[in-house]
Amino acid sequence: MNTLMLNNLNSQIQFSSLYETVLIAANTALALSLVCITASILISYTFAEYFSMAVQVSAYIGTIVIAAILKVSYVLRCIAQHGLGQEVR
Repeated sequence: MNTLMLNNLNSQIQFSSLYETVLIAANTALALSLVCITASILISYTFAEYFSMAVQVSAYIGTIVIAAILKVSYVLRCIAQHGLGQEVR
């Protein structure tokens, strides 16, 4: 009986540390993607006259790709918060 409880506790600790790792990675990815999408939007629209057409096209495509990364990292953040028992916002 005690072995079963210890195994269950050990499993919960492993999942908790996994969720904490995912939360840290997701928060980092969110911050990084926010910086990157801001830069790509500035290159695409605000400062377009200072960049070549190839850089502008890359920035337009980058905006779409980075937006997808931002969404996936937010979903991972929500999953990690739910797994840790935190309020999901």
